[in-house]
Amino acid sequence: MKIQQFTLGPIEENAFIVSDESSEAVIIDCGCFAESEWRQMKKYIEENGLKVVHLLNTHLHFDHTLGNRFALRDYGLKAEASPADYYLYEGMHEQMALFIGEHITNKFDLSFTNAIGTPLYDGGQVTFGHTTLDIIATPGHTPGGICFYQKEEGVLFSGDSLFMGSVGRTDLQGGDYAALVKSLMNRILTLPPSTVVYTGHGPSTTIEHELNYNPYL
Repeated sequence: MKIQQFTLGPIEENAFIVSDESSEAVIIDCGCFAESEWRQMKKYIEENGLKVVHLLNTHLHFDHTLGNRFALRDYGLKAEASPADYYLYEGMHEQMALFIGEHITNKFDLSFTNAIGTPLYDGGQVTFGHTTLDIIATPGHTPGGICFYQKEEGVLFSGDSLFMGSVGRTDLQGGDYAALVKSLMNRILTLPPSTVVYTGHGPSTTIEHELNYNPYL
């Protein structure tokens, strides 16, 4: 499995293109604010001869989804996420206006937010090429927060549920601190200590590091 990370937008969100030897790939948390950022991702896809078959979201905050409009336009891909977060997609304009201002928000075409693909549920799987990602629900940052786990490779994509030395904020609409800590303790920190965690912002980490040093857990 090959993982290419892109750090995007003013909030420095981490997006990932994940592929395997079959040349099939998935995009996780496509947070491109600008066309120029999308061109970087598309260039990587084309230069490596990849066929993107899934557009995955760990949750539906705007900084993780703005690039979905480009993936829909160029590849016909619809967002795959937990239905518990669909309300965030539907209220994208209000969500963005709160964080970056109405005058900036109005510059974005948000018509893509009606393009919802396959719903993702806890315990389900996403398959591409010869690779399977397990879906682990980690509600708390948002009601529909999920992580994607690749057992054989020992890799977890945690979105904004878990960061190096921290956890996702829970003071936003639908946030629940107790639920987030519970889900991380019971579902994520029980993974093998060597598991590499690719986070939604900031550097990657490991389960072992978070067990030893994360003050929130």
